[in-house]
Amino acid sequence: VSNMLSRLGTKNIALIFAGGASGAESQAWLEQRGMEYQAFATIEPSRTGTVIWSMNQAETTFLGPNIAPDAAAVQACADYLDAQPDGQVLALCGSFPGWEAPYFEALKAVILRWGQRGRVLGDVYGPPLSAICQQSTELIKINRLEFDGLFSTDEQQLSVYDRLILAQERFCVHNWVISNGPGSVWVSAADQKPLEMAPPVVNEVSPTGSGDVLFACMLHALITREEILFDAIKHALPYASANAAHPGVADFDFPVIL
Repeated sequence: VSNMLSRLGTKNIALIFAGGASGAESQAWLEQRGMEYQAFATIEPSRTGTVIWSMNQAETTFLGPNIAPDAAAVQACADYLDAQPDGQVLALCGSFPGWEAPYFEALKAVILRWGQRGRVLGDVYGPPLSAICQQSTELIKINRLEFDGLFSTDEQQLSVYDRLILAQERFCVHNWVISNGPGSVWVSAADQKPLEMAPPVVNEVSPTGSGDVLFACMLHALITREEILFDAIKHALPYASANAAHPGVADFDFPVIL
């Protein structure tokens, strides 16, 4: 997400928990690209992942187990965020392993306060998703499977449209964006009816990272370009599709947008 934002020219700081050789590799990767970041040192090695890709078979991804940062790293992150001035944007991305541990309360409290002093947007899943749904959050971008998990088995039989109406009533989230791979993207803005939007059709090579690209391009359009949500999605969709048509992540040639 941070890499894509940087390529688009939106100033950002990547906040990472970095441990072991894999954490050091992450920092080196950021430094090689001249990206601004803040690393919070943790004891256990950061999770690694491997994507197996070829022209002759479907893509396969192997992810190591989620490894929670230690209490000192979480507190350092909370302290860093608390020291930032008001009015900034906090984008929460990923799984946040260890979220339910008692020592995560310090970071949860900072995120809750951030909603009162700045803007909170999220592309998360699991326990963090459930948590930020219950606090004032400007926008959540998740995929269809993650969205389904917010509802009971009976409610999952409702259409996406009806569930977005239900989500606006039930949760403290002002805007929703629900992606579904190469399928339609559903957008629900505060006080407006949900709208289904179709991404450009491409020859998919690798979907890895396309959701991150979509989120980053939305952030760029909302923050830097100051667009309304529906226009931000129109701006972001061609980039996400271009990423899916390329084997890398956020390193594709930018599409021509008319």
